[in-house]
Amino acid sequence: MTSLSEPSRRTVLTAAVATAATAAAAAAAGAAGQAVADTTSGRGEAPGRPTRAPERFTDFRAWTSYADWCSGSARGTLAKAGARPGLVIDTPLGTIDYTDPHTGRTAAWEYGTWTSPVHRLTVPATEAVASWNAHTPEGTWIGIELKGTYSDGTDTPWYVLGRWASGDRDIRRTSVDGQKDGRSSVWTDTFAIDDPATGLRLASYRLRLTLYRTPGTRLTPTVWRLGAMGSDVPDRFTVPASTPGLARELDVPRYSQEIHKGQYPEYDNGGEAWCSPTSSQMVMEFWGRKPTAADLAWVDPAFADPQVCHAARFTFDYQYEGCGNWPFNAAYAATYRDLQGVVTRLGSLTDLETLIGAGIPAITSQSFLAEELTGAGYGTAGHLMTVIGFTAEGDVIANDPNSPTNEAVRRVYRRREWENIWLRTKRYNAAGKVVSGTGGVCYVYFPARPTARQRAALSAVGIH
Repeated sequence: MTSLSEPSRRTVLTAAVATAATAAAAAAAGAAGQAVADTTSGRGEAPGRPTRAPERFTDFRAWTSYADWCSGSARGTLAKAGARPGLVIDTPLGTIDYTDPHTGRTAAWEYGTWTSPVHRLTVPATEAVASWNAHTPEGTWIGIELKGTYSDGTDTPWYVLGRWASGDRDIRRTSVDGQKDGRSSVWTDTFAIDDPATGLRLASYRLRLTLYRTPGTRLTPTVWRLGAMGSDVPDRFTVPASTPGLARELDVPRYSQEIHKGQYPEYDNGGEAWCSPTSSQMVMEFWGRKPTAADLAWVDPAFADPQVCHAARFTFDYQYEGCGNWPFNAAYAATYRDLQGVVTRLGSLTDLETLIGAGIPAITSQSFLAEELTGAGYGTAGHLMTVIGFTAEGDVIANDPNSPTNEAVRRVYRRREWENIWLRTKRYNAAGKVVSGTGGVCYVYFPARPTARQRAALSAVGIH
């Protein structure tokens, strides 16, 4: 199969949401009728109840501390101590030419590298997704790569997992298609074993950062967090039911993706394509972070909620041709003051309750037929929404950006239906064909200096 004929994750996971505005409006009204009074509300932390730890199918490892940065192999880079330790360019190794595939522009860049120690996965993985948090002033950018060792002792090539800058003047942030070695491939942002049924797994990996800057300057990117989630979620059409354990709702801003339909075709045309940046914007504003008026000066003043347009532009992956690159969304959130963002997989609604109980909302990825999620009014091959709480009965309260207005964004979805569409790895599409589910993919954004309770909750769900 050639690279031109292979399905991309754009096709597999983010196909168009099939919905009509009238159906969505009716669904929103029905969901509003299901709403239950909150036990607590806002950003304050609520006491949680002890729960049995769910079975883990995920290993998440991150490098964030000064000791972490000193533990890797630095060539032309330097670990920087301080309140938020990071990695910067020291004395560059030299210059290298990079031709941007999306502009055709070739430029020379000074660079340095950092390679992590080998991380041996506690869960030998069929998939891996990296995420990072960095500051890239104009004139700088970074590259992120992964090299793994298979369970049979052989190695993967160095795979590019992203070429990234917070802006879009120097390079166009991009994933890289066509990477494979006959046993594994990279699909946009995800390393994947081609045939898990063979028993082959990713046993360990190293991550490599390359920091670039304009030659002759003292500019430098600063990378505060680098990590990866490896997972081996079993094939399943259904998942075990969880027991409700928390009634709480967080006060998260509500934004509709649908009011942006047709806006900025160069960033995938708004509407159904903007579920990821719209969800990211909701959570960033929950933490009190948003673009300035100067940041938004480029947006057409006739457009409502210009910060959603801004999020779409600065999460856009020029290879993927969309805003749904998972790590690019987490990295965008972390460009705002004192925020962190990671991509991982969670194992149950109990995990989400743990986060909500500590005052941390979460952005989840799921796919479903219209009849599989009561009150949604649409079906989707891949959609992001924000979980903001749970009712007294344990049902999921979500800010669903696939809503006709901002006011209609808050929905209440049945617990059993929702956990199944989010956590399963196999499902039937509208044609009756077996296709993939997302297996609990989640973005989590949280403060650079979380409270003790927030740290405990993050640790409990495997985020460090």
